[in-house]
Amino acid sequence: MTILVTGAAGFIGMAVADRLLSQGRAVFGIDNMNDYYPVSLKRDRIAALHERHGGLFTFAELDFADMDALQAALHDHPIDAIVHLGAQAGVRYSLINPHAYVRSNLAGHVNMLEVARERRVRHLVYASSSSVYGGNDTLPFRVEDRADHPVSLYAATKRADELMSETYAHLFRIPMTGLRFFTVYGPWGRPDMAMWIFTSKILAGDPIPVFNHGRMQRDFTYIDDIVSGVIGCLDHAPEDDGAAKAGGSRSPHRLYNIGNNRPEELMHLISVLEDACGRKAEIDFQPMQPGDVPATFADISAIAQDIGFAPTTGIETGVPRFVDWYRAYHKLG
Repeated sequence: MTILVTGAAGFIGMAVADRLLSQGRAVFGIDNMNDYYPVSLKRDRIAALHERHGGLFTFAELDFADMDALQAALHDHPIDAIVHLGAQAGVRYSLINPHAYVRSNLAGHVNMLEVARERRVRHLVYASSSSVYGGNDTLPFRVEDRADHPVSLYAATKRADELMSETYAHLFRIPMTGLRFFTVYGPWGRPDMAMWIFTSKILAGDPIPVFNHGRMQRDFTYIDDIVSGVIGCLDHAPEDDGAAKAGGSRSPHRLYNIGNNRPEELMHLISVLEDACGRKAEIDFQPMQPGDVPATFADISAIAQDIGFAPTTGIETGVPRFVDWYRAYHKLG
């Protein structure tokens, strides 16, 4: 049987597919290859998966918000489980193009729930986000915390995904796990994220934009740790036993924070990046951006207790790995 991975050309999707394939598991990847950031990077990720894993990896370029196209692509493929990582990402872009979020994150998520229902998959693992905590000023963020005051449309769509998933788990008893990701970084990362932006500008000698005048904290989580958590969850579906799950559901649906459990000051991250890049950063301090929050910090006790998730990679190790990959990818020597 095959595992369906949506967003397979994305950062986390590619990494999860790569790990599954390395374990000898067949993966059917889908992605709409949109131009939110350079499509060339997405195509390079897919090419790397094909090169490493050959016929074990199947890929279809399609928009999972288009139900007819989705069903046609999956028609001849038995699907055992789903890792639904495809979405319109980005907090700030949701202020510019809200309809992209409604189509992908709402309509598209319902389509994936319908596929899970029709196929009776053993487990659907889907991407939520730490942004659902919105204006929560109590740290660390716990899955038990209120998450009904989002400060961006992106966050609102991710919280809606969790609520729709709860409904499907209740009505159709589909085992589901929602993962609230905290600032993921590493090789093959996203060009719209701070790690990539800062690295590119430091190496080019350009000023880096630092919001909230540097008074920011993020729970930076290395991609290898994230993948271990995603697959650990995939292989341990919640029981339909009426017991309360992480997040409070008594249906076979749970919610986990998945982060490093160690927030870093943004200025410390920049210092580590400077060391890895071998040059000082020129800093352009700017005010807080709309939709952003000053700090994120994941309480990971639930996922640690249930599946043994234990991140091991701090930024002192992960950041140089990203910089090395960035130099190699861009042939910077």
